[in-house]
Amino acid sequence: MDLVPALEEPLKQPLKSVLGPATAKVMAEHLGLRTVGDLLHHYPRRYEERGQLTHLADLPMDEHVTVVAQVADARLHTFASAKAPRGKGQRLEVTITDGSGRLQVVFFGNGVHKPHKELLPGTRAMFAGKVSVFNRRLQLAHPAYELLRGDSEEAVETWAGALIPIYPATAKLESWKIGKAVQTVLPTAQEALDPLPPALREGRGLLPLPEALLKIHRPHTKADIADARARLKWDEAFVLQVALARRRHADTLLPAVPRVPGPDGILAAFDDRLPFTLTEGQQKVSREIFADLATAHPMHRLLQGEVGSGKTMVALRAMLAVVDAGGQAAMLAPTEVLAQQHHRSVTEMMGELASWGLWREAPPQKGGGGRREGGMLGGAEHATKVVLLTGSMGMAARRQALLDLATGEAGIVIGTHALIEDKVQFHDLGLVVVDEQHRFGVEQRDALRGKGKQPPHLLVMTATPIPRTVAMTVFGDLETSVLDQLPAGRSPIASHVVPAADKPHFLARAWERVREEVAAGHQAYVVCPRIGDEEDDPKKAGKKKDPEGEADKRPPLAVLEVADQLSRGPLQGLKVEVLHGRMHPDDKDAVMRRFAAGETDVLVATTVIEVGVNVPNATAMVIMDADRFGVSQLHQLRGRVGRGSAPGLCLLVTEMPEASPARQRLAAVASTLDGFELSRIDLEQRREGDVLGQAQSGARSSLRVLAVIEDEEVIAEARQEAAAVVAADPELERLPGLRTALDALLDEEREQYLEKG
Repeated sequence: MDLVPALEEPLKQPLKSVLGPATAKVMAEHLGLRTVGDLLHHYPRRYEERGQLTHLADLPMDEHVTVVAQVADARLHTFASAKAPRGKGQRLEVTITDGSGRLQVVFFGNGVHKPHKELLPGTRAMFAGKVSVFNRRLQLAHPAYELLRGDSEEAVETWAGALIPIYPATAKLESWKIGKAVQTVLPTAQEALDPLPPALREGRGLLPLPEALLKIHRPHTKADIADARARLKWDEAFVLQVALARRRHADTLLPAVPRVPGPDGILAAFDDRLPFTLTEGQQKVSREIFADLATAHPMHRLLQGEVGSGKTMVALRAMLAVVDAGGQAAMLAPTEVLAQQHHRSVTEMMGELASWGLWREAPPQKGGGGRREGGMLGGAEHATKVVLLTGSMGMAARRQALLDLATGEAGIVIGTHALIEDKVQFHDLGLVVVDEQHRFGVEQRDALRGKGKQPPHLLVMTATPIPRTVAMTVFGDLETSVLDQLPAGRSPIASHVVPAADKPHFLARAWERVREEVAAGHQAYVVCPRIGDEEDDPKKAGKKKDPEGEADKRPPLAVLEVADQLSRGPLQGLKVEVLHGRMHPDDKDAVMRRFAAGETDVLVATTVIEVGVNVPNATAMVIMDADRFGVSQLHQLRGRVGRGSAPGLCLLVTEMPEASPARQRLAAVASTLDGFELSRIDLEQRREGDVLGQAQSGARSSLRVLAVIEDEEVIAEARQEAAAVVAADPELERLPGLRTALDALLDEEREQYLEKG
């Protein structure tokens, strides 16, 4: 909820010139604050008590901070330099303290005069600047500062007890300047329209919106802050949940063809041939999906499952159910490698029920089942064509695949974005399965769904476990199914951090372990963050520095270089191949086929193998520069091993020091195989906006005080309240304040995201 009509005045407007055009420009460019309403909804990050100084011991490295502290001592030094060769250079060193620690503040050159007069021992002030290290000590160089004065005894008491709001700031605009700007526009808060229905607000004892805005920016007590935050969290949760509830309501009004499988069709034939029993989780989720498919409005379901939990099996049974009912099913995969992998695994699982699959250059001859890639023969009674459609296919194969889709000959198609092209026509598209949905833009998914005569059913799959609250917030217009059991026969994966800088012999031992796995008849992956060919720019790669350690002073390790070093060094004599995203699709497919067939011992790859790649004989994975990957991504990568009966091993190689946050993150990954627990850790370390699909919506995050992990109860209750409000008044005609807030939240791009998502 970014704006309300009464607060839409631009900050640059002459009437608001008290901010100054320069300040208004910085606010717009660096903080995205363009109106009075934006500024009022820019809430303090935290509050300082003047009488209770901040903890200098906990300052984050390389970040802009605001601290309230007392000057312990100040010393002026002179020195010789290139600019002042006669020893006339000046440096003011001020030591500030808060009782928990000390911090050095430094000023140079002409900048020393004013602070030298003002920052006397015993003075209290707010300092804002970027934390850096000099001579192994934390310091603030040339910080902005504001003295905190109290004159009379009464003023001192008031001053000491006051709560100072500390705002999210930038190097160009300090927190207290933002605070002064907020105080200027704060009277306008009285005109804010309240989006919460009065009955809801009163029933839950929440403050009116104007009062909440006043208390969040100018609190007298900590209770004021708590009351204001409780109210503003409800705004954010409720308005977003109303948007999602309206989307769900609109979906129930869309027509769809019910797809009910017959008792003795291809699904029954497939189930009869299964050499194993489905897990309880797979059976339960399948029942939920089949119930949705049988309804006369489109299914919108999110299927999330742990790595290796058998999502593909569940999706295939859903596709077969639709084929049974006379429709077609399409599976959209994010990469050619994954599309080919899905095509292989689906046709292998179906056996003779897949009458034939990908034809390289020529369709089968009339009257014969023909030879399908992979060597199986067609001809089963209930068989259906399973075709692959990717951008790199030959013309003849592509033409045949398109014909099979248009005539309905192909019941199942698996492909990449090539499925979305205008010339792709379906006979009767009944189900769209989207794999790893976060890799697709909204328009791509919408284009495929638009190919049905009526809206097809939609099943979205992800192997990235999503905490319940995030699922309710991000995918609130989808019903959610969770697979959290691993199929029988899956082996545990042991994970260890390999500190290459601290203990180089650990890395040597890692390569010995890879050789041992290969000697035992198994295979291994080595994952690198970069490709390393001439298209990579090492200068750019080296520019990005991370304060966590020295490792970031070199470019990330690259596939081509590491593969070469391993072949000539610790893995000499083994069959080592490379795989990355810039290879020709045919070459990628050939490499994966050789690896899957056991002809390659070690595959050195980028994250192109992150999802869907299934080689049960691969038991070991070494992830180089593991600190450069996210928690969930590491969990995804690790899921490529331990897929057979032999135990898996994942080694996380890093040069980061032991005390660094990066090492703590890797230790968390090594300590648990619970993807949902890791997703919580991942979420806590990222900005909320990243999680809320900003990349897909193009809109900035609507969440300012709501934390999707901590505020589970608020989100769940807001979802219930939103559903009730929308059921009673879908167009929100009786709630103009809510409509206004909704319009503000759903700018054009966000609206599109929810419409199409």
